[in-house]
Amino acid sequence: MRRPLSLTVATLMALAAPLHAQQAADAVDPEAASADGSGASGPEVSATPLAPLARDAMDAKEAGRPVEAQNWMVAAANPLAVEAGAAVLDAGGSAADAMIAVQTVLGLVEPQSSGLGGGAFLVYYDAASGTLTTLDGRETAPLSVSPTLFQDDAGETMGFWDAVVGGRSVGTPGTPRLMERAHEMWGRAAWADLFAEAIALAEDGFTVSPRLASLVAGDADRLGRFQATQDYFYPGGEPIAEGDTLSNPAYAATLRAIAEGGADAFYTGEIAEGIVATVTEAASNPGTLSMTDLAIYDVVERPAVCGPYRGLEVCGMGPPSSGGLTVGQILGMLDQYDLPGMAADDPQAWRLIGDASRLAFADRGRYMADSDFVPMPTEGLLDTDYLTGRAAQLGGSEALDEASPGAPEWSHAQLWGDDDAIELPSTSHISIVDADGNALSMTTTIENGFGSRLFTPGGFLLNNELTDFSFSTHENGYPIANRVEPGKRPRSSMAPTIVMQDGAPMLVVGSPGGSRIIGYVAQAIINHVDWGMDVQQALVAPHLVNRFGTFDIEAGTAAAAMEGALQEIGYETNIRDLTSGLHAIRITGDGLLGGADPRREGIALGK
Repeated sequence: MRRPLSLTVATLMALAAPLHAQQAADAVDPEAASADGSGASGPEVSATPLAPLARDAMDAKEAGRPVEAQNWMVAAANPLAVEAGAAVLDAGGSAADAMIAVQTVLGLVEPQSSGLGGGAFLVYYDAASGTLTTLDGRETAPLSVSPTLFQDDAGETMGFWDAVVGGRSVGTPGTPRLMERAHEMWGRAAWADLFAEAIALAEDGFTVSPRLASLVAGDADRLGRFQATQDYFYPGGEPIAEGDTLSNPAYAATLRAIAEGGADAFYTGEIAEGIVATVTEAASNPGTLSMTDLAIYDVVERPAVCGPYRGLEVCGMGPPSSGGLTVGQILGMLDQYDLPGMAADDPQAWRLIGDASRLAFADRGRYMADSDFVPMPTEGLLDTDYLTGRAAQLGGSEALDEASPGAPEWSHAQLWGDDDAIELPSTSHISIVDADGNALSMTTTIENGFGSRLFTPGGFLLNNELTDFSFSTHENGYPIANRVEPGKRPRSSMAPTIVMQDGAPMLVVGSPGGSRIIGYVAQAIINHVDWGMDVQQALVAPHLVNRFGTFDIEAGTAAAAMEGALQEIGYETNIRDLTSGLHAIRITGDGLLGGADPRREGIALGK
C-alpha cells in the first residue's frame, strides 16, 4: 500500500506551470461562436495574472490554512486543472464553464482517475433561481449485457481483477454529455473556448506529477496488457517518470472535435467508432459496447437528496449513487447525539460515527441501486422517525454486535438480497463557487485506477464502471437490486455535496475514494460543523472509516493512538493508508475559504 504523498511547495509549483499565454488571453472569447453556432457572447476577459494566486494557494496548503477569496474559488486535484478553471472564473465565466476547463485538464494530467471515458455526478446551486439540481452522468450498461455478465458458465462469479481489465467492464461514458448539459443549463462562456487550455497542454506537453508517475510504475502488469496503453504510459518500454514532459496529440484532436461539434462528436462518428473497436477488439476480455449504446446515451436531471443536520440541509446525489442517501443517513442518526460536546479524539465519538456508518451501509447494500430500474424506499431511508429508531441502537457504549438493514417505509413492498459489489478507490472531485454565487460540486471517475486499462485512439482511458454492479444476481433466493441489467447505471458511492444554510450554500465538498468516499465526506462535515475545524483543518484531520465492522484507521496519523481504545469497545481495526482527495469551499458572509486535501496534489485557488 502506498503512503500518502507529502508534496512540498516546490514540487507543487513545478506542476503548476504558468498558464499558456493564448489561453490566458482567450479563456472566454466574447466574439467566438458557441458550439451550436449561435455566436453567444461570453463575459469580458480579465488580464489578472493567476500565477501569484497559485503560489499563495500552495503556500496555504503547505501551512495547513484555508485559502481566502472574495469573488470566486475552485478546488480540484491538480494545480494545472485548477489554474485552467481559475482562468475561466477570472474572466467572468460561471461555475459550470469552469468545471469544463477543469475536467478536460484533469482527464489529461490525472488520467488514472477521471476523463472523457468515464462518468460523473454533479450537484449545482443556481444563485439566480435559488434552486439546487443534480445531473446524473453515470455510465450505463450496454444493451447486450445480461445479469450474469460477471459469472462463468457454472454460475460462479469472476474474480474482481479478471472482470476489471479489458472490455467486459466498460460502460457507456457519460462525462462529455454531462459537460454539454451543464453548459446548456448554466454556461455563459463560448463552449469552444473552454477546451483551450487542455488542448494546449495536450499538444505542448505537461509535466508528469509524482502521483501519476508512481501509479503508472505500480500498475505495469495490467497497463502493459494492451499495446496502445503500453505505448502511451511506457514509451520506449520505460514507465513515464516524475518530471517528464508528456504530450497527447490524440487527446487534443478529440477535444478539438468536441469543441467544434459538441458532445455528438464524441458519441457518434470516428471517436465513437474508436471506442467501440477498443472495447470489442480488446486483446483479452473483450466487451460488447456498441455504437447504439453511445448514440442513445443521455444525462438525467434528478432532484437533490437532502437531509437535516444541526439545523442545516445536507444535499447530494440520489440514486443511482448511494452517496447522498448514505451520508444523509449517517448524519441523520448522529443528529440525535451530542458530538459537539465530545472531543474529536474521543473513542466514544468514533463509536457513534462508526456504528452509524455500519447501519447506513447495511441499508445501502440491501436497498440502493438505479431507481429507474428497481423500486427504492428513498424517502423512507431519510425519514426522521426511521433514523431516530436506527439511532437508538447507538445508545450503548460498546460496538454493535451486528449492523443489519432496517425496514424503511415503502410506497410498495419489495424484498431484496444483499449486494456483493466491490468498489475500489480512484476518482476525482471538483468544488467551484463563481462570482455570482453559483456553486458546483462534482465527483468524476473512471472507477478503478486507470479504469479498464483500455486506451482509445482518441487519447483517453475507458472506465470499468460495470464492476460496480453486483457480480451475483440473487442472495438467499432474493434478487439483488444492484444486479447487472441492460441500460442500467451501476450503484456508486460518489457523494458530491452542498450543505445549505437558510436556503443558500455554506459548504461545497466531495472526495474520491471508492466506497470510503461516504465516510470521508461525512467526517469532513462533522469536523467542520460539530468540532469547529476550519475548512482546511477539516480535510487534514486523520481518517477513521467503518463500513462493514472493521475500523480503518489512517496510518501515520494521531488517529492510530485510538486503536487500543476502539479494540476495547469491541472493534476489529486495520491501520492503513486512507488516501482521500477532499476539496471543499466554505461560503461565509465575508467571502470564501477553500481547502485541498494534503493527501493528493490539488489546491484551492480563489480571488
